[in-house]
Amino acid sequence: MKKLSARRRHPLAALVVLLFALAVTGGLYAAFAPADKAQAQDTAQTLAIEEGKKLYAVGCASCHGTGGQGSSDGPSLVGVGSAAVDFQVGTGRMPAQQPGAQVPEKPKVYSQAEIDQLGAYIASLGAGPITPTKEQYDPSGADIANGGQLFRTNCAQCHNFTGKGGALTGGKYAPELEGVDPKHVYEAMQTGPQQMPSFPDTTMPEQDKRDIIAYLKAVGEDDSPSPGGFELGGLGPVSEGLFGWIFGLGVMIAAAVWVAAHTAKAKKS
Repeated sequence: MKKLSARRRHPLAALVVLLFALAVTGGLYAAFAPADKAQAQDTAQTLAIEEGKKLYAVGCASCHGTGGQGSSDGPSLVGVGSAAVDFQVGTGRMPAQQPGAQVPEKPKVYSQAEIDQLGAYIASLGAGPITPTKEQYDPSGADIANGGQLFRTNCAQCHNFTGKGGALTGGKYAPELEGVDPKHVYEAMQTGPQQMPSFPDTTMPEQDKRDIIAYLKAVGEDDSPSPGGFELGGLGPVSEGLFGWIFGLGVMIAAAVWVAAHTAKAKKS
């Protein structure tokens, strides 16, 4: 009996073993577990900013200044946000080929990954509009009728009521919107590039922007219906008025000549 009692474990021995096992497991997890998600995101963002700064120094600093403060050749980029970068560089407008009244769209120079890095660097200079996600500019399920009303109220004065574009003063123009990436349409409304006014979410909510994008998609497709018949290029009253003057007035003159000629013949006979 004495030998059995001598071999009996202390009541706290199991608890000590359990605590020791937990301590060892926690130490191993801390040593080998992956980095915290937020920390990993911060690291990736830092790397993107660094790479964007290198790209900026090569392709942008000569006009916009070494720190984005602007110069006589280019405006300040402090506070324009990543959305402006994604629009300007993603549509090929930047880097600009030459100075002029307006920078035209052209094939883009940078890849999307490089554009994202440039946007990250510019965003680090000052808070501004952020590049939208696909959910923000996806026109699926949007209200096309509301988009048309909003577009005709806010945009048609420059872009024409079907987005065909139009001339402005001083050699500037409102570009055609047919075939433009929905993301770039959304970013243009966010940032107001060149002569265009900006429409932040406080002025035009996200859903309204999606409705406008849906309207442009509906009227810009090749098989878009034309209830009024021949659309005359969708250019509005200019082409319609020209058609009226050339063909309508021409038909009226021809009819008047025909009537006069037959009246004269009737009198002679």
